[in-house]
Amino acid sequence: MRRREFIAVLGSAPLLPLIALGQDAGRYYRVGSLHMAPWDAPHHVALRNSLRRLGFVEGYNLSLDVNGYGLRREQFDEHATELANGKVDVLYCAGDAALRAAQRATSTIPIVGVTDDMVSAGLVNSLARPEGNITGVSIFSSELDSKRQELLLELLPSVRRIAALADSATTSAGQLANLQDAARKRGVAMTVHQVGKPEEIGGAIEAAKASGAEALNVLATPLLFNSRKIVYAQTQALNMPAIYQWPEMAAEGGLIAYGPSLVQVFREQVAQILVKLLRGTKPSAVPVEQPTKFQLVINLRTAKPMGINVPPPMLMRADEVIE
Repeated sequence: MRRREFIAVLGSAPLLPLIALGQDAGRYYRVGSLHMAPWDAPHHVALRNSLRRLGFVEGYNLSLDVNGYGLRREQFDEHATELANGKVDVLYCAGDAALRAAQRATSTIPIVGVTDDMVSAGLVNSLARPEGNITGVSIFSSELDSKRQELLLELLPSVRRIAALADSATTSAGQLANLQDAARKRGVAMTVHQVGKPEEIGGAIEAAKASGAEALNVLATPLLFNSRKIVYAQTQALNMPAIYQWPEMAAEGGLIAYGPSLVQVFREQVAQILVKLLRGTKPSAVPVEQPTKFQLVINLRTAKPMGINVPPPMLMRADEVIE
């Protein structure tokens, strides 16, 4: 990078610690990526901003793999192999499918990832001692799917039939059975509608509506998050209330959401772990982290045209109410 361009970069990041830059002087780092979400997704932007503040500046001492974003699952293995053969310094991934592809491609290059449960997926031996070449953040969204179901039934106490929209490659049969048992104990029947690719989502929501479901639990998975605009459009067209995994999803038009902030997880946790790996710490020495803050966000703008009156106690508990 030419001097004037580098100065421009510094000017756009006033919080950049020059001491950190000095510590990494003379080293150029390469980060490979495996993501369904696009390059300009808010959580990826937040991570890059954090890297810059921590002294890793694109074009100066850092190269980021722009081709590793917006991928479909079937592209992960080929791209992971290309990155491993290119000997990148770290692989940065999200979701079980991406992490497994990275794991198949290399057992030596450090991998930082965000996914549901790294231990139950067999990606690490334990949170405290990952042991292999993978570490990152376990968000435990599957456990939160049950909490979201409870919130959905609290929001709509009169419903007697709900549906779950699930990713066939992510959500286990046991998890679905647990959700159905929990609904049954509340006197509510639950149908399951599974999808494996974005083009199946609209039809699955239509099928849920046709089954008599009065509300939808959109289960946690990168596929459904990255296809959320399809979900928003179809649920609103069918007047079907739905609950989502990330607070940001309610903020951008979903009815209700509960979980950790996606942007916060990437900005404050993933970025810090990635920097540790870039600076030479072995993944086995970096414990897998968990989110510590959870937010309930309710969008009254979405609720009103659906004719939904949110119970006052729920409004009082919400971390954010969008009016």
